[in-house]
Amino acid sequence: MHRPLVITDDHALLDDLVRIAAAAGAQLDVAHLPAHARPYWSLAPLVTVGADQADAVAATAPSPRDQVLLVTRTPDDPDTWRKCVAVGAQAVITLPGDERSLVDRFADAMEPEPRSGPVLCVLGGRGGVGASVLSACLALHASGSARLRTLLVDADPLGGGMDALLGHEETAGARWGDLVAREGRIGSSALQKALPAFGDLAILSFNRGEAAPIPARAMRSVLDAGQRGFDLVVVDLPRHFSEAAVEALARARATLLVAAADVRGVLSAVQVLGEAGKHTTDLRAILRPGIVDPDTATASLGIPYAGTLPDQPRLTATLNRGELPKLGPRTALGTLCASLLQDLLPAA
Repeated sequence: MHRPLVITDDHALLDDLVRIAAAAGAQLDVAHLPAHARPYWSLAPLVTVGADQADAVAATAPSPRDQVLLVTRTPDDPDTWRKCVAVGAQAVITLPGDERSLVDRFADAMEPEPRSGPVLCVLGGRGGVGASVLSACLALHASGSARLRTLLVDADPLGGGMDALLGHEETAGARWGDLVAREGRIGSSALQKALPAFGDLAILSFNRGEAAPIPARAMRSVLDAGQRGFDLVVVDLPRHFSEAAVEALARARATLLVAAADVRGVLSAVQVLGEAGKHTTDLRAILRPGIVDPDTATASLGIPYAGTLPDQPRLTATLNRGELPKLGPRTALGTLCASLLQDLLPAA
């Protein structure tokens, strides 16, 4: 991967740019004169031109390109915008005021090609109905049979841990407690490297004994990074709508509500829907078999029917042994997951 290019002979400005790039995890190619920049001009993902070299760069008539910034420490210089136009820059960065923005720009420049993964949320109509199992199975199927790079986000601090559900509670890697203290942007590559993973599936869960709520800004940063770096983000939501849960719902392409097809199950799910519908629009019902027929249950819920999550008598024992559920095309769970992904992600 090519590095961002800096063109400046202002050593104080260069020191600032090196420090800012380091905060973004980036290293720089540095040219003190425009002639030294020619081999890198077209290849660098981002070019920052110091105001001290702007006219000299313009005099070389470099080929037009995107991602060129003019960087200055004198915001009141009336000549700044002329220099910006002359050098072909798309924006002016004024230090120190725009430092955070420049950190993000450097970080973006070091990212691989973004993937724009959609967010799918899964929500239980009541406790123990199987929403977490469905979340895990969707993520497993997507990362396995569908060959999608998938991020599974555990958003329920009181849920017992999605990593434990999949038998990976001892796997090394970052958990929510390691991320909530961070401020600002999280790089998608850094997130992928930090999280416990197997194959194309990465998991973000909680440390044992950790039940602190997730700040909305932390969820926002994780979902931003997840959407940039993964083909699919599956979020297992709690039934109480924290700020973090609302953040995920607001981004969801679709939200699957798992409801038991019995009287109390439907009534409980209706209550949950009343809250969820304030924050997202595409809600679909996944039913657990019960005494209420699917047509009556979905009519009571008032949202489209998306499938039935079958009873799996051996599934709990399989998960308790730390084994992954079988999701082949001949299994009920595998068929459901394949159907859901086909409906929700047509390109998958």
